[in-house]
Amino acid sequence: MYVGRDMTELSMMSKQEWKDTELAFFHHSLQQVVPYLNAEGQTIHREIIEEIEARGSLKRQEADYTHGTRISYD
Repeated sequence: MYVGRDMTELSMMSKQEWKDTELAFFHHSLQQVVPYLNAEGQTIHREIIEEIEARGSLKRQEADYTHGTRISYD
């Protein structure tokens, strides 16, 4: 389960200020409902994708014994 700031709070901030876990969670959530998004929702999703790309993806560069290479938001 996602524990973090909700979209109301995040929408008042630049995507550059979002944590990786927040980007990952909301990207996954919006990706599930893409066919139903209105123009505003599509714009938000596109901005999230652009920020993920600007950061060079959300994968960790190295895995260790406590973390894999994927960002986990739950």
